[in-house]
Amino acid sequence: MNRSLMAVVLLLLGSAVPAAAQDKTILFIGNSFTFGYGSAAWFWGADTVTDLNGQGVGGVPALFEAFSEQAGLSWDVSLETHPGSDFAFHLREKNREITSKPWDVAVAHSYSTLDANAPGDPTRLLATGRELATVLQSVNPQVKFYVTATWSRPDLTYRPGSPWSGKGIEQMGIDVNDAYEQLAASVPGVTAVNPVGKAFNRAVRRGVADGNPYDGIDANKVDLWTWDHYHGSAYGYYLEALVVFGNVTGVDPMALGDGECAAFELGLSQTQVVALQRVARDELAAAGVELSTPETMTPLTWPTPCS
Repeated sequence: MNRSLMAVVLLLLGSAVPAAAQDKTILFIGNSFTFGYGSAAWFWGADTVTDLNGQGVGGVPALFEAFSEQAGLSWDVSLETHPGSDFAFHLREKNREITSKPWDVAVAHSYSTLDANAPGDPTRLLATGRELATVLQSVNPQVKFYVTATWSRPDLTYRPGSPWSGKGIEQMGIDVNDAYEQLAASVPGVTAVNPVGKAFNRAVRRGVADGNPYDGIDANKVDLWTWDHYHGSAYGYYLEALVVFGNVTGVDPMALGDGECAAFELGLSQTQVVALQRVARDELAAAGVELSTPETMTPLTWPTPCS
């Protein structure tokens, strides 16, 4: 075979070989409730994700990456976070970062009370959420945009002076979730709501978590909140990451097993891991999310470090 013919054959053979599948890209947009303030999750796994602000944050995005790797999924995970910020801040100050790629998936949440100046009022959330969806779609019209409904805050439930004072620990989470559901229903660019606040409520109702950290933590229960009774603890951020992971990927959080490596490194017990995975699984199922276990996925055996 002469060289010219050989070159043609090699070219044809090369074109017949499928290109390697690229990792899906996902961007987390948020504040301290994403980067894990007040817990060991804050800088955990920072080397496994890309912090677009260069602050070395791991947090919930790094937990998502760890879960994905254990499930045999390929994700390129990035984050853009800033403390105390809402959708308006990211749109105004971080537009370059959030439009730097045509993201396959984006996950975002706004301020914990919906509006810092008018707690409980969803008006600002609805307007800025629509704008953020439009900006993300301007880079990739097919982007899947998930919004995360955050949790009830004990400091705004058990102390006076807030719209949720004295209403019980579940009410704030319900109100916040309702606002995000309204956003998802009114903006076609929003794919679905991550029901994290409702998962917190479910953990309390089920006896997995203590609903009032001000009077001490009951035996065999976890505290989902950190020392300020506002931000999450390692348990809380772990539950948040499980809910987001299951909703975005469709993988049953319980498939990760009691040997899940991130939980081991964060100091969770096997019993706590399974309980939180079950809460996430059941909350997603209640929201109508279809979950499954990849055929090639095998639960890890405790103890298993991620590295």
